Amino acid sequence: AGLATQGVIPVLAIYSTFLQRAFDQIIHDVALQKLHVVFVLDRAGLVGADGPTHHGTFDLAYLRIIPGMVIMAPKDEAELRNMVYTAIESCEGPVAVRYPRGSALGVKLEPGFSKLEIGKAEKLIDGEDIAILAIGSMVNYAEKAVTMLKENGINCELINMRFIKPLDYQMLDEISLKHEKIVTIEENNLPGGFGSAVLEYFNDKNYKNDFLRIGIPDKFIDHGTQSELHKQISIDPAGIVS
Repeated sequence: AGLATQGVIPVLAIYSTFLQRAFDQIIHDVALQKLHVVFVLDRAGLVGADGPTHHGTFDLAYLRIIPGMVIMAPKDEAELRNMVYTAIESCEGPVAVRYPRGSALGVKLEPGFSKLEIGKAEKLIDGEDIAILAIGSMVNYAEKAVTMLKENGINCELINMRFIKPLDYQMLDEISLKHEKIVTIEENNLPGGFGSAVLEYFNDKNYKNDFLRIGIPDKFIDHGTQSELHKQISIDPAGIVS
């Protein structure tokens, strides 16, 4: 925060679970002064072998309540590069980029960087039956689930939301008109998370869609590999399909 007052743009790389310890400083030292500090949160979601002390399952909830905070989560390594670039070049106040532990989803990396429009989602698949709004690491799982569902005659629309705050309200308005059934998917605890943010907006607009939130349940998750834990709490592709 001190560096930011002098025109430096600090990029703080830290585990999601450890940033919880600095919650008061984020609010009083950074956000209250509208300082441009970039929080890069590694190990967001379930981390596997390091166990419950290291799971980063609360950051979407504890960060999105802070005024002025921009929060984004990439679906792959190319989007992560562009999000860090956007966080530095296109934001003025506090901003957080959260991503999971381990190897990123391998995709072709273009030379240079691209700025993302703040608060703009991305439609990946068009569909008529159900709208799936996924964030971050869950986009890849959601894509696999959409393929499995299509084999069973269910055509899903898939949106990579990209931003938890601000949400793409135009996209949400369009989805609410087009789809009766809407599903949100996140690798974060459900209370206060991404799905809750979407529901709050729907409630404010008095939308009456049939809504399902998929994410980490309201409990502490124990040891296990990431894939084992995802299957255990049914946020893997098969769990999403079910």
